[in-house]
Amino acid sequence: MADRKLPSLSIPTPGQKRAVVVGAGSFGTAVAVLLARGGMRTTLLTRTAEQALLLQEDRENRRYLPGIQLPRELRIDTATVGLARTEFVFLAVPSKSLDTVIAGLASAGLSQRTAVVSLAKGLVAPDGTPPTVLLRSQLDPSRVACVGGPTHAHEMVAEGAALVAASSDETLANTLAQAFNRAGVVCEQSNDPVGVEMAGTAKNAAALAAGATEGQGLNAAGAAAGHIFAEVWRYTEAQGGRAESFIGLAGIGDLVATALAPNSRNRRAGELLAAGVSGSDIPAQIGQAVEALESVPLLATALRRSGVEAPVTAALARLISGELPLSDWVALVRTTVPPPARWGSVRRGFWSRDRRR
Repeated sequence: MADRKLPSLSIPTPGQKRAVVVGAGSFGTAVAVLLARGGMRTTLLTRTAEQALLLQEDRENRRYLPGIQLPRELRIDTATVGLARTEFVFLAVPSKSLDTVIAGLASAGLSQRTAVVSLAKGLVAPDGTPPTVLLRSQLDPSRVACVGGPTHAHEMVAEGAALVAASSDETLANTLAQAFNRAGVVCEQSNDPVGVEMAGTAKNAAALAAGATEGQGLNAAGAAAGHIFAEVWRYTEAQGGRAESFIGLAGIGDLVATALAPNSRNRRAGELLAAGVSGSDIPAQIGQAVEALESVPLLATALRRSGVEAPVTAALARLISGELPLSDWVALVRTTVPPPARWGSVRRGFWSRDRRR
């Protein structure tokens, strides 16, 4: 489908702030295109000089985002140029590489005033740490944010999307949201980055679980996704994230988009697992990294260490590693009963407080 410029909303321009997107996969390229359309002086950094040269010559990322013309304002370069003199750095690398990239930010020339925005929907090894938690351990929390929501890359730039920009700093969340809004994309603001990140992790795991179970029936696939979502929800509350982040765009919205997408990598990975393909062989067959294959084992470890009862997430990790046969996985999904309701100790949340106001 040919690229078309989305309608811009009536929002003041950002004064030509500089943004750097690290990682030229499908999502990183799509975000770079939107930021350029939204008025930021944007540079897309590739892993190799060969990839940078190819994108410069084609003005299209034919491997990861075919059919989308790169704006002429979008600069292409390699990661070796560094991060000096930029107001925003967007990290669009797989979660398994995030710790290495984050550790190298300072040596890459990151200013102490630059905001760092994670685009990953996975966790960081070895402990299953949400990316913004790792970033806040090294940077001022007011400089840290993430982006969530239904973010199918091609549709984002060709038709539109509904994103979530989350940060503990209101100004940063607002600035990011306005940049995306100017590009014709709806962007919600959130002050719950951990909740938004965990919702994205949960939806990837749930989509993979549904794909692995769909051949046994839609009820089983729905149960698998529902169990995963609920288990991660309980864990997120224990970590200080808010359950409300799972209800809207970052959670249910993203889950529906991933479950319905005909080329969803995570759902396809589940289908390949059910067909007997080894988890280690699936990325090569799909042709891109599959976040859930990396994040589910980390997620299972984190939930176990926190004391959250998560039998379905733990079983999914064993299915990925090949330790659990598909028949046993399906049987566990069909027979698992969630923890009982907390009778007499129901804690009122955001929505009930909002209704009272």
